[in-house]
Amino acid sequence: DAPVIHDEPDYVNFGESDPQRNLVARVRIDIGDVDEALERADYVFETQVETQKMKHVPLEPWVVLTYWDEDDRLVILSSTQVPFHVRRILAPVLGLTEKQIRVIKPRIGAAFGNKQEIYEDIPAHLTIATGKPVLLTLTREEQFIYTTTRHPMRVTYRIGVQSDGTMIAQDLHALSDTGAYGGHGLTVLGNTGHKTLPLYNTPHVRFWGETYYTTLPRAGAYRGYGVTQGVVATETLITQAARELGWDPLEFRLKNIIAPHTENIMSKAWSEGREAHGEMIETNALREAAFQGATAIGWYDKYGNPEWHIVPGHPHLRRGIGVAFLMQGSGIPNLDMGSALIKMNDDGSFNLLMGATDLGTGSDTVLGQIAAEILGCSLDDFIIRSSDTDLTPFDKGAYASSTTYVSGGAVARAASQVAQQIKEVAAEMIGGEPQDFTLRDAKVWRDKETSLTFREVALYSLHTHNQHQIMGLGSFVSPVSPPPFAAQFAEVTVDIETGQTRVDHLLIALDSGQVINPLTASGQAEGGMHQALGYALTEELIYDAQGRTVNPRLDDYRIFRADETPPMTTLFYTTFEPSHPVGVKSVAEIVVNGVAPAVLNAIYDATGVMMHKTPVTPQRLWKALQRKAPPLTP
Repeated sequence: DAPVIHDEPDYVNFGESDPQRNLVARVRIDIGDVDEALERADYVFETQVETQKMKHVPLEPWVVLTYWDEDDRLVILSSTQVPFHVRRILAPVLGLTEKQIRVIKPRIGAAFGNKQEIYEDIPAHLTIATGKPVLLTLTREEQFIYTTTRHPMRVTYRIGVQSDGTMIAQDLHALSDTGAYGGHGLTVLGNTGHKTLPLYNTPHVRFWGETYYTTLPRAGAYRGYGVTQGVVATETLITQAARELGWDPLEFRLKNIIAPHTENIMSKAWSEGREAHGEMIETNALREAAFQGATAIGWYDKYGNPEWHIVPGHPHLRRGIGVAFLMQGSGIPNLDMGSALIKMNDDGSFNLLMGATDLGTGSDTVLGQIAAEILGCSLDDFIIRSSDTDLTPFDKGAYASSTTYVSGGAVARAASQVAQQIKEVAAEMIGGEPQDFTLRDAKVWRDKETSLTFREVALYSLHTHNQHQIMGLGSFVSPVSPPPFAAQFAEVTVDIETGQTRVDHLLIALDSGQVINPLTASGQAEGGMHQALGYALTEELIYDAQGRTVNPRLDDYRIFRADETPPMTTLFYTTFEPSHPVGVKSVAEIVVNGVAPAVLNAIYDATGVMMHKTPVTPQRLWKALQRKAPPLTP
């Protein structure tokens, strides 16, 4: 009996949609025979979880400045994640050509997917109408009401397990609420299965899901992009199943995870980007990272130790420890593309121009470091400019955990071209073969005794002989999306009288390929874990019967403060991803996915109660403790 949300005859829907049922999109993937496998499994376990609608809460709200410049072109300074897409989309909306629009992304204070949407049309229309500069700054309340949210989901998950602990089947169903509009409805839903189910080596897999319109504010891209919802179901059930079968939850996972050099079982069936095709997962050090993390947090001393679970002198407190395994992706294969240009100046310094979008992640620094490493010089030798549609080459923007992998690949290719040209000019200057030269300390070396400074090479190339500008232009698009892997650990203390949960320690152990900058990568991990605490314990958008937001301000929408953050530890187990010039994989999204299931598993360890709805507020946990659900039985 629900009203039809979109009955416009020209409304664009996905192929598997049904507007009369408010169905935005449907995904169905069948691999093997799940029903037969579940029928013959020695044990079948099932759970259903519900995850909430929540906000990104970048501390800087949306800000856009528009004005006409001296060449009668519209300039848009925006806190956007996607400057080139803003120009492309706005041109027909504003009645301008793309050549008449310049989009600049200045330094901004985070985004998390919230600034992937287009809001720049509002001030742009006003500038066109008035000829005046227009500044649009959303208030915090406007940011809460007007911009996108995470998709709330109901996720049902079943697994079939043999008596020796081998998982043989997985069956996952996701029901997603995209709100009034469905721009990300299909791909977020798809990722819920696509980046959770391949983690475990089961020959029989089924994923099916539907996304529906509702009259609530629209959902969109949010850090984690569907995986965050899916792993709450998969990783909590796997812990429950392990414990019911008498397994250590960590060892049960290690028994069933996929090995390196394995085909992604879902890759032929579904893709975020273009037509799906098989992808090999070449690097996977999850086993090693998990052992590294377990050792650091003391898993084997704490899990199953009754003495550790009790807090001496506080009979109402219980300690618990939990773990969750994770995978994500690195960009969208065969779709995401980045470009970079490097030119050498007279003094041997370099200009690095790239379309990549730094959202506060430090990507300008990291991508500059990639170039500096290849060119054998310091980051201080670079003048870096990014995210300006007039000055920098194209980049698809910052999303899908793609910047270091995709944009970094473009920088690496551009830098390699420049390095080769430097060697060729040096060989011309002092003799030898280009392949015999190496770059180090801002010099090009023929041997241990003979070298030229970059300045000497630049001046010779520009002003002396065979005059030309040393420069390189690189683009990168990958046919694969190599997943990073992680083991997320959590320690909690639960007050069983009040339901209050205190997170005492979060530790994540990561395989993110080559880590270019451990400091910024650790910052990504710790920021992601901090953000995910709210997902696990406090953050939830509340709506009244008319669909109005009840808590659109930070005084009644509860995020964790800096002084409430528990100790956090980030560990990296280094691998080299062969699909990338410098061996990197992503880190930005995987770090937000595991906190909720690890915390829920830790609460389960402390109390014997597994929660099935996030966030786990004191009220919800207290009520669950009062009715103390019986343990899961096979």
